[in-house]
Amino acid sequence: MQRIWEDYRLTIIALGVAIVGLLMSVYVVPEEEQAVIVRTGNPIGTVNTPGGETDAGIYLRMPFVDRVVRIEKRLLDLEMSDEEVLSNDQQRLLVNAYARFRITDPVRMVERAGTTEGVRNALEPILNSVLRQELGRRTFQAMLTAERGSALQNVRNNLDRQARQYGAEVVDVQITRTDLPEAPLQSAFTRMESDRQREARAIRAGGSRDARIIRADADAEAARIYAESFGKDAEFYDFYRAMQSYDATFAAENGDAASSIILSPDNEYLQQFRGRR
Repeated sequence: MQRIWEDYRLTIIALGVAIVGLLMSVYVVPEEEQAVIVRTGNPIGTVNTPGGETDAGIYLRMPFVDRVVRIEKRLLDLEMSDEEVLSNDQQRLLVNAYARFRITDPVRMVERAGTTEGVRNALEPILNSVLRQELGRRTFQAMLTAERGSALQNVRNNLDRQARQYGAEVVDVQITRTDLPEAPLQSAFTRMESDRQREARAIRAGGSRDARIIRADADAEAARIYAESFGKDAEFYDFYRAMQSYDATFAAENGDAASSIILSPDNEYLQQFRGRR
């Protein structure tokens, strides 16, 4: 072994240096990533970019000279949580939103932001600003209707225009929550409850008034019909009223069927049974 080392020392050293150099020169770009090759601070090439000439695979670089910046090729998220926004009707809203973007120009991204995290840091205040501007033009009630869709489209367009300068494209913006803060929310619920209770009392009062009017009109109409009937045929009216009285007194469903009523045959109450007044 010693003899081999002495005879082939230079060859072994050269082979080791070549292997180390090869390992330092080889890099792999998977399908879900794109890469920018930076030499002395300047981008000199790209790998696996959207619409590019190269695909994912194994590539070589100059060790110690070239630097590989790996960039996510898939969609990336940008979130905004519990930001307070003032609507057009002076309502303070707590808004949670997110945006989805992807890097379409990795060279510009490296030059302007350096990394995808740098893009996030640049776009977060822009998302906050455009959301405030757009929601500030609309009322809280409007954000619960179809107008919400047009507002989000405007936010996406404005954010995308700003993101282009960082080599990114915004594909979607959504609001996951739009609520009143806790104290104003409770106040709004209390006010709504009071309004509904006041409306219910007004409806009940109106219904009671209408019922009394209808009942009074019905009683008056009944009295008029009874009066006309009595005036036309007093004997029939007397007979009819007696039958109603007998039904209320003697019908089993109107009282205890086991009870008994004892009256003398010539009792005035039974005169209709005897066929005379």
